[in-house]
Amino acid sequence: MVTQRLSFAGDLLDNNTLSKVLDVLNSNGVFFRIRKFRVGEFANEPSLIELHLKAPDVATMRKALSACEEFGGLYTLDDVTLAEADVAGVLPEEFYSTSNFTTHIHIQGQFVEVENLEMDCGIRVWKDGEKYRAETCPMHRVRVGDQLVVGFEGVRVTPQDEEQRDDVEFRFMSSEVSSERPKRRMIEHAAEAIRKAREEGKRTLFVGGPAIIHSGSGPLLARLIEQNWIQVLFAGNALAAHDIESNMLGTSLGVDLKTGSSGAHGHTHHLRAINRVRRAGSIKKAVEEGLITGGVMHTCIQRGVPFVLAGSIRDDGPLPDVITDVVVAQDAMRSHIDGVGVCLMVATTLHSVATGNILPANVKTYCVDSDADSVIKLTDRGTHQAIGMVTDCEFFLTALVLELGA
Repeated sequence: MVTQRLSFAGDLLDNNTLSKVLDVLNSNGVFFRIRKFRVGEFANEPSLIELHLKAPDVATMRKALSACEEFGGLYTLDDVTLAEADVAGVLPEEFYSTSNFTTHIHIQGQFVEVENLEMDCGIRVWKDGEKYRAETCPMHRVRVGDQLVVGFEGVRVTPQDEEQRDDVEFRFMSSEVSSERPKRRMIEHAAEAIRKAREEGKRTLFVGGPAIIHSGSGPLLARLIEQNWIQVLFAGNALAAHDIESNMLGTSLGVDLKTGSSGAHGHTHHLRAINRVRRAGSIKKAVEEGLITGGVMHTCIQRGVPFVLAGSIRDDGPLPDVITDVVVAQDAMRSHIDGVGVCLMVATTLHSVATGNILPANVKTYCVDSDADSVIKLTDRGTHQAIGMVTDCEFFLTALVLELGA
């Protein structure tokens, strides 16, 4: 929202000036609140009024203000208020907490778009030559002396409907989570979005869980990476470990992917695979040594597709590439968000929510899980733009590969 103070002085009541001004504001969709009102007590004493205005965007506000000028309206757009950080890793009191919607701040006559947009951060502001710049600032990245926005004045947020006003169908499909929605059309829409993103030079991010490997769908994901439909991969230790296990030993969590049977001591297979990679030193070195000859991680290495493996407390091993410090893992994920146009989240709740927290709302997001609660958790935690598909990952990936012709 854009905020504004508008003031008038003069014969506001006898000439119905006030009534006319309020009619102009209402007709332009601008909300108002009277902050000050003083009626002149004598014939030669002017009445004074100050209004606090809110509009959904700058264009609406400027149109309304222009229409009020004939009535003698005086205004200046509110500037943001800045406060200096005095402790590293600590935001100032009353800091402005961001959403994932497109955000601008007004400062010294400039409207400045907030860069690196994500939710639940502060806004850091600095001067770059004659222009101001602003960016989201996670709490742990605050430095002593940083200038950060406090309060709400001078901050404009573009609502979600405007973020996706060019795609009515996307808004419709993201409005509800249900196992009874038309999955085939939703997958077609995801394929269309991926194609468009690639044509526009944007990237598709895939966030995956180990069920992809357990269900035998790893080759489908590898094919999408091989054919450049996916350019970034986020996952945990489990997806990578079981993918490598399946390549080395033909099993996933000890279950034979061809027969579905569990062999003797199969539950140790993923540990043996992890141990071999740890001996090599990294997944890349294991590929170079010929220890890993296929699968998702092999394809990422061969195609130069970046991946971030974020660890958890329950991980076995973990693989040497897994980032065990969660703050470092968050920052590694952030470093790959720029340029992402589509995000596919498949069969993982925690990594989906973590990724959703750092995605701008204008990234088309599709969340796929066999459990509706996983999809609902994502939207409940602020990723309102996500289309939720309640289905198994094998069906989704099989259909997506067919739609993309991969």
